[in-house]
Amino acid sequence: MPLSHPRRSALSEQVIAELRNQITSGEWPVGSRIPTEPELVEQLGVARNTVREAVRALAHNGLLDIRQGSGTYVVATSELAGVMHRRFADADPRHIAELRAALESAAAKLAAERRTERDLKQLDALLDRREAAWEAGEAEAFVTADATFHLAVVAASHNDVITAVYADLGEVLRDWLRADVGAELTPETYMDHTRLLDAIRVGDAEAAAAEAASYPFLCRPGRFGAPSAD
Repeated sequence: MPLSHPRRSALSEQVIAELRNQITSGEWPVGSRIPTEPELVEQLGVARNTVREAVRALAHNGLLDIRQGSGTYVVATSELAGVMHRRFADADPRHIAELRAALESAAAKLAAERRTERDLKQLDALLDRREAAWEAGEAEAFVTADATFHLAVVAASHNDVITAVYADLGEVLRDWLRADVGAELTPETYMDHTRLLDAIRVGDAEAAAAEAASYPFLCRPGRFGAPSAD
């Protein structure tokens, strides 16, 4: 339905909120191209300038990336995620790996203590999806499934702060994983997550923490500035 037409500044904020909702709800996932300006004008029932202003505002906040000649793409799911994505885009990959290990280890320990049956069912389903993507040799699907599984482990900690921070770092972590895995799946990029899920299932907090901490990015020689062997 077209949006109502209050005064201009309020209308702009309304359009920004509507576009942001499309992103945060997953209707426009990260990496996807949003509808064109004319399409948004028609969908929202507002002027072209209002749509353009809203898109530029979300691009400034780090949620969208306007690419001349290609379109506008979703690059983050929140303003904080956008800031983190820009801030850590060129970070040392070993530091990213250490941050991921620290967050996931702490969260996995809590997940083993607090997980619910619903959490376990979700983790089982997500692990199956991850394995199916691997067997199919679909690199991008595997990266997405792996990232979703790890986020679900963190969410099973039932610590909203850890989960929010991890989610906002999600695209940074996914970028490194995507680059490290590469365009084709190879045996050396595979990591078994069955032991992690088993430890969470039986409530072994120490084992879950140790297992999660053992899943850094590979940082293979020559990648992300990792030192090459001479």
